[in-house]
Amino acid sequence: METALRVSQLKSDVELFALGIETTIGERGLNVSGGQKARISLARAIYSNADIYLLDDPLSAVDPNVANLLFSECIQGHLKDKAVILVTH
Repeated sequence: METALRVSQLKSDVELFALGIETTIGERGLNVSGGQKARISLARAIYSNADIYLLDDPLSAVDPNVANLLFSECIQGHLKDKAVILVTH
């Protein structure tokens, strides 16, 4: 879990949530930004530890600095031994 949060650049966000990773998100819970939603989806994919990852533009909703970190630490780093198909604009 910690690795998924770290490489998806969510660790500091989750620390600010009232109940941490147990915080309910969505209609009946905390509202999150588009970038946070994208990073939460990416963290869930990382946590699944799949052999193949299909990533549909996970960098579009985040700022350039976070996009660079996600690309280098997550996609090129953590997923380097996995099959990754990255779709972007």
